Amino acid sequence: MANVTVIGAQWGDEGKGKIVDWLAERADVVVRFQGGHNAGHTLVVGDNVYKLSLLPSGIVRGTLSVIGNGVVLDPWHFKEEVAKLAGQGVIITPENLQIAETCPLILPFHRDLDGLREDASGAGKIGTTRRGIGPAYEDKVGRRAIRVCDLAHLDDLGPQVDRLTAHHDALRAGFGEPPVDREALMAELRAIADFILPYARPVWLTLNEAKKRGDRILFEGAQGVLLDVDHGTYPFVTSSNTIAGTAAGGSGLGPSAVGFVLGIVKAYTTRVGSGPFPSELEDEIGQRLGERGHEFGTVTGRKRRCGWFDAVLVRQSVAVSGVTGIALTKLDVLDGFDELKICTGYRIGDRHYDYLPAHSQDQAKAEAVYETIEGWQDTTAGARSWAELPAQAIKYIRRIEELIGCPVTLVSTSPQRDDTILVRDPFAD
Repeated sequence: MANVTVIGAQWGDEGKGKIVDWLAERADVVVRFQGGHNAGHTLVVGDNVYKLSLLPSGIVRGTLSVIGNGVVLDPWHFKEEVAKLAGQGVIITPENLQIAETCPLILPFHRDLDGLREDASGAGKIGTTRRGIGPAYEDKVGRRAIRVCDLAHLDDLGPQVDRLTAHHDALRAGFGEPPVDREALMAELRAIADFILPYARPVWLTLNEAKKRGDRILFEGAQGVLLDVDHGTYPFVTSSNTIAGTAAGGSGLGPSAVGFVLGIVKAYTTRVGSGPFPSELEDEIGQRLGERGHEFGTVTGRKRRCGWFDAVLVRQSVAVSGVTGIALTKLDVLDGFDELKICTGYRIGDRHYDYLPAHSQDQAKAEAVYETIEGWQDTTAGARSWAELPAQAIKYIRRIEELIGCPVTLVSTSPQRDDTILVRDPFAD
């Protein structure tokens, strides 16, 4: 049985939470391998709605869940999220949740710096969640980070804190802010350490043992390929690599463990925050998509920008992330449209492109070239087989497959986990 890696193949918010939950019931382990609590995964299980930011979606099902070394961890948010889920009846213990002992920590001054930078950017705002994700990753690659394992050695942390605060004090001074309060920082770390440390494990060892047993491992990506720091619409991207290959480095398993790569794709396109969006609709159709799709960010609550399906961008995501099959979500949002459009290329000045150029100025000038396809009036909501879909909806799906060069593996027709059409079983490959 194959492992499965789930990634977003657009700008995030594609409905990964439901798909991961649907798959997690059949997995033995679920792993988060990048990002932080800037993720927003909503799970609808019966009458219960669970909103996760940091914890792997498998935790709701009681599946062994792992936060890998590629994640940046806010320990205080972690405690809050555990308490929130406990209030919904989800019991979380070190028996069903492990945190990589090498995870870098998001500290209070990371959140401060994130907000200060964004406020000072004016029209150049990136659109971050202001949760300290980017600054924490900067300290990781700058070899200044405090990691989960350091919480067990706080009395020896002095030189490391010196180096870390020297860097941040200089940055804070540039914004007219006082230096980091070292005593307060150490007090906060001591207060949270006893809560975090029981979950700390060498998760690379846990996962390699699971692999040897033949356990089914589900890797859960956050954000989307178009927000990848290398392959996304830079600089309007997140601070981590969101492609499937990151599952290997961000978990401690080799590339051979990635398995079937399932790219999650909405039947239309959305984006939160700033950045290029060639197929965006700033009219009543875009508003209709947003209202019907309930397009508000799980983490930020920000209204999402909406537009037609962009086959060019999804084709790029399929290529750079090695996607094996697509899970198409929110098909029901398109019910009732007389006609639908699919972006098949871009026009920038006199040139036609079948990919999105790398430079932000070119991206901003890109005009979508559309193909029009007939819509359908019957409902797809709740469909669980091809026979329940209108013929024109099937034609729409087939055309998407042709344009992106990748088969559709799953079709989601509502937020409910069982309203899913299984075309190909990712775990069976």
